[in-house]
Amino acid sequence: MYIQVKLLNRALPTLTYKVPESWDINNLIGSFVKVPLKNQTEIAYIEDITYKISSTINFSIKEAHSIEIIPKDRLYNSFVKQLSSYYAINYIYFFKRIYQFLKEKELKESIELNNKLTKIDSIKLTKEQQYIFNKIEPNIVNNKYYPSLIYGVTGSGKTEIYKQLIISAIEQNKSVLLLLPEVSLAIEFYNLLKLQLPENFIIYGFHSATSIKEKRLLWHDLNQNKNLIIIGVHLPILLPINNLGLIIVDEEHDTNFQSQKHPKINVKEASLLRAKIYNIPIVMGSATPSITSLYNAEKFGWEIFELKERFAGNFPKIQLVKLNENKNRKNFWITKELEKEIAIRLEKKEQIIIFINRRGYSFFIQCKECSNIPTCINCSVSLTVHNKKDKINKNIQNLLICHYCTYFIEEPKSCIKCNKKEDSLIKKGIGTQQIVTILEKLFPTAKIARADLDSTVNKKNWQQIMQKFNANEIDILVGTQTITKGYNFKNVTLVGLLWADINLGLPFYNAAEVTLQQLIQVSGRAGRQSKDSLVIIQTMLEHKIYNYINETEYRNFYEYEIKNRALLRYPPYIRFAEIEIKNKDAELIENEIDLISQDISNYILKNNLKTIMLGPVEPPVSMIKNVHIRKIYLKCHEINNLIKIFMSIEKDQYKSQIFFTPNPLN
Repeated sequence: MYIQVKLLNRALPTLTYKVPESWDINNLIGSFVKVPLKNQTEIAYIEDITYKISSTINFSIKEAHSIEIIPKDRLYNSFVKQLSSYYAINYIYFFKRIYQFLKEKELKESIELNNKLTKIDSIKLTKEQQYIFNKIEPNIVNNKYYPSLIYGVTGSGKTEIYKQLIISAIEQNKSVLLLLPEVSLAIEFYNLLKLQLPENFIIYGFHSATSIKEKRLLWHDLNQNKNLIIIGVHLPILLPINNLGLIIVDEEHDTNFQSQKHPKINVKEASLLRAKIYNIPIVMGSATPSITSLYNAEKFGWEIFELKERFAGNFPKIQLVKLNENKNRKNFWITKELEKEIAIRLEKKEQIIIFINRRGYSFFIQCKECSNIPTCINCSVSLTVHNKKDKINKNIQNLLICHYCTYFIEEPKSCIKCNKKEDSLIKKGIGTQQIVTILEKLFPTAKIARADLDSTVNKKNWQQIMQKFNANEIDILVGTQTITKGYNFKNVTLVGLLWADINLGLPFYNAAEVTLQQLIQVSGRAGRQSKDSLVIIQTMLEHKIYNYINETEYRNFYEYEIKNRALLRYPPYIRFAEIEIKNKDAELIENEIDLISQDISNYILKNNLKTIMLGPVEPPVSMIKNVHIRKIYLKCHEINNLIKIFMSIEKDQYKSQIFFTPNPLN
């Protein structure tokens, strides 16, 4: 007997090897195998088996070395091949990722899950929650594709419905995928389910903070076909799971579900595809569903379940304050209204969240004499001011850091360009570090902590911050989007959004949608219990979205925004794709982007495709780590036409890397 294999790390045609007599021939297809190639050993994926070889082969076929069985999943190949077709990549990429899961090295730092939480009794579902459960649950039992959207305001009890559906799936001898947009949220859910589900339920976290030991145990249990609950962000959707019976995508609107590295897999789209192939229900939940999901629900008949009331507590009051009209205060970024309310909450021993979607100390520094802004030598971005504590002598260092690579310099004493002295350098913008400094001066006795990407890099530090905030050991939490979703802080009665319109000017068609979702989500951290709560939103500009800042108005925002999308021909009314070209050579990329765009134009005309090409363009960040970036955008009603256009590019004739992303920022 022979096996036909594809190498994981080399772009070679299918190769044939002899099967050792000791192998079990029943589980070969879909497994990983080590095979000899010249003087090396290569890792390969077994595509097929055969008992005959071509008569044209006039050399002896080598024997394979060893085999590693992957979990049985009869529909996995179909899922992987359809997913690879959609993203226009070789399907072997996904098997390579699976093999990397198996062989990756242990992280230096792993998460210590909080085991000090107390067991919580099961909560009886409300009439509305029970209705939703009763509509979804039969589809788990009957193996039926059933996409549904739970559109529930913050604190409405979506998690309770998830829990009951998970219990039903496990009792039906099926496994469950629970997907969340942040690793920190995945850890929170792991803790929650460990406490609230029966002790015999097997729950795994599968994400960047999961230890190798846990991943090995998960792989073993998948091979044993056990009924599992697997919680994560991007990775779990690629696991082979034979008895998969339910997929839950919480915070489904979140753009973090789209990977930032190529191929930019959108986990929600991949989950919908997998649920359809496996004929199982998929539940998507959000207080602020994406425009695309609401549109698809109406167009394709997905079930929409609305939860309009909070399970406990009341909606916070919303107060808009104009930053640029609020004069004569101690600090520009903390208005009198916000300062007063912080003082009141501190006096009452209540907690406060301050949100700014920008980490660091300030955006950048600029010379007031020559207007120069220090930029990264590797990336086309300004350097952000950070205060870092020196690990040796504990002194505070003022650094200028690039958020895209590892480049940094000490904050200069004089202008790098014109050499004017320090007083000519002005710090512009604001960041989480500077807000903490400002608040410490305004409220010297308050216990203040920061929660942003800088603090979440250290996973143990992040979990300690969350635990302390939950235990009322922190008075004010200053954070970025990492604190806008999913968390249930019972004692938070004030949320301050320092600069609400900071991202409204970004050059993305969904900038208003993403901004409003963030504002509603962070506002939703307030008022989770019966205490009166307030959200103060500080703005620079007038904007239509502030008419919808109360989350009960979100559906009206959808009606407003969907008309704009239809008028401007943007998703979801049309399919959108991004072609990204990368090269270290600035001159070469300019030449090749012109040739590629001409190839695309010719193909569109030749095949009479009703497709609009935008670009080529230089993106806002046009160089990262000395690699130049250019983009082309395509708009068309048929996604298959966009895939065909990309596949028509003769990539081998170009030295630049060329990537394809369907529905970017979807």
